[in-house]
Amino acid sequence: MAHAAPTPGMRTPGTRAPSGPPSGTSSGTSSGAGHATDVFGERTHLVMKWAVPVALGLVFGYWAAANRRSAGPITGWNILFGFVAALAFIALYVGIRAVAPRTRREVHALMWAVFAGCAIGFLVNQSGSSVLYSVGVSLAVAAGFFAVMFYRYYTHEDAEGHRIE
Repeated sequence: MAHAAPTPGMRTPGTRAPSGPPSGTSSGTSSGAGHATDVFGERTHLVMKWAVPVALGLVFGYWAAANRRSAGPITGWNILFGFVAALAFIALYVGIRAVAPRTRREVHALMWAVFAGCAIGFLVNQSGSSVLYSVGVSLAVAAGFFAVMFYRYYTHEDAEGHRIE
């Protein structure tokens, strides 16, 4: 028979409820978010809110530029292409991150799947592969990404899109 693991403040059968919070624990979270697993502060979340898209965008831009030059010399146009690809990636990532949580879980998962599929398809296309091959890889990545994201949102949200604690 399975039992719940004890947590601070949890009563065992036959004991009285404590009148206040248990000693050594606080009654709330430091960030005010209300998530029990939130170990970082608000400042860290704010920094990472912008650091993650920029880091991913720079990696994406470098990868796209490297695929496009196909082991040739690095030129100014190649560097410019990499930065423009990075900027487009960052803008789309931030835009989807802002809009997607306001949608139903199916649309939310679909938006991230389309984004991931298009990004990978673009990278494959820059390597000189045929358009049909890059579309096929893009669709395969998008389908897998949709399945994973839909499962995540389906198990962590109710039908109205409210996060389940």
